[in-house]
Amino acid sequence: MAPPPPPAGQAAARPRHSPLIRIIAGVILGLIVLVGLIVLITWLAVQPRKLKYSLEQGSISGYNLTKNDKLTANFHFVLRADNPNRRISLYYDKIDVTVSYEDQVVSVNNVHPFYQRRRNVTHLDLYLVAKDAALYGAVARDLRMEKASGDLELDVKIRAKIRLKIGVFKIHRKLKVLCGSVTVPFYSSKGFERVYCDVDIDD
Repeated sequence: MAPPPPPAGQAAARPRHSPLIRIIAGVILGLIVLVGLIVLITWLAVQPRKLKYSLEQGSISGYNLTKNDKLTANFHFVLRADNPNRRISLYYDKIDVTVSYEDQVVSVNNVHPFYQRRRNVTHLDLYLVAKDAALYGAVARDLRMEKASGDLELDVKIRAKIRLKIGVFKIHRKLKVLCGSVTVPFYSSKGFERVYCDVDIDD
């Protein structure tokens, strides 16, 4: 049997919210606002500036391209890492370097982790070796033509896992550095022109 309807003129009772739920919701909202203010104040106080990277030197040695299009060569670059920030230092936890020719990877290596202080410029030696790297399609033909001209145009890519240190806080980020169209002379007498690199930092 269905329950009897409420007496005329008396509304159905509304569920009451527990005061504890209201307190918890208020505390959570307050914490969100507080964290947002801390992040905003810290960001304004730090005034972060963009990291800058460039290749200062580049050379090739031990070059050999076989008849069956396999490349052997030693590559050496000097990377200039500029941290212009007054309140941010960096931990480079993992650094991978790739050398490509016409979008084909010819050598991969890594760099030892290091710590970079605030307002600091660090020069890193990048050594990479191509050992019987197979070249496909017209890549080998183009490489022979560039060798005859005395220069080789390469792309150097750096990927790193870094931590930005701001006071007592450490923020994990992924760093991508692209140094494109790097003209490397086969002969040191021709010299090397500095190449500025594109930088991207994401979560």
